[in-house]
Amino acid sequence: MFCSKSLALKAQKKVLSKMATKAMANMLIDDKSSEILDELYKATKEYTRNKKEAHKIMQDLIKVAIKVGILYRNNQFSQEELEIVDKFRKKLNQTSMTAVSFYEVEYTFDKNILSGLLNECKDLMHELVKRHLTPKSHGRINHVFNHFADMDFLTALYSRDGKCRPYLKRICDGVNKLLDERII
Repeated sequence: MFCSKSLALKAQKKVLSKMATKAMANMLIDDKSSEILDELYKATKEYTRNKKEAHKIMQDLIKVAIKVGILYRNNQFSQEELEIVDKFRKKLNQTSMTAVSFYEVEYTFDKNILSGLLNECKDLMHELVKRHLTPKSHGRINHVFNHFADMDFLTALYSRDGKCRPYLKRICDGVNKLLDERII
């Protein structure tokens, strides 16, 4: 059966996914979020020592965020899925507060806790989009969350004398502003 709304939604997801670049992200998200993404990219590039891989991780993050945003704005989520959206928001808020706390309070960083929270976010995201997105998009979700929840990456990011420390400071400053403004 032909459904123009469904076709338009698919086209929107496809077009925006093809355009998922830093410029597109800057157009679709606020300045503070964009700055956080820039710092995450720099930390990822420093950690992986691979500009192409860092770019791919961030591109996957942006593509998934755009697709979920399109689904949400077009009221594609069922009532049960909207409950998952609420759980995801709460878990993301908890994860954000924990990440900032680990930065601000010396000697509290626990990679197991932060990695666990990020993996819980990943599981909620998979559950949310399971009937909407392709296996390729689920692979992107895994790619993004597996990188950011990687304990070696988290250890490098939170290392007091590591090269990622300046990026972590700017990430946490940005996340704090988003928390204060109740965006996350």
